[in-house]
Amino acid sequence: MPEYEFVDVYVPRGVSRKETARLLTDHAEYGHWELYRLSLLRDGSRRVRLRRRIIRQARATW
Repeated sequence: MPEYEFVDVYVPRGVSRKETARLLTDHAEYGHWELYRLSLLRDGSRRVRLRRRIIRQARATW
């Protein structure tokens, strides 16, 4: 079963959709995050939850 870490990003209502897409693209490209959930709140702001897989390396034995 893969393990994930999560980060929550809050985007205020004054931020355009294009700017939000650019912000999330930067997170995905440079931080290896993927979109997990996006919620549009009643006041027009967005709450975004991103996730990325935790890769555990096995300890080398000599």
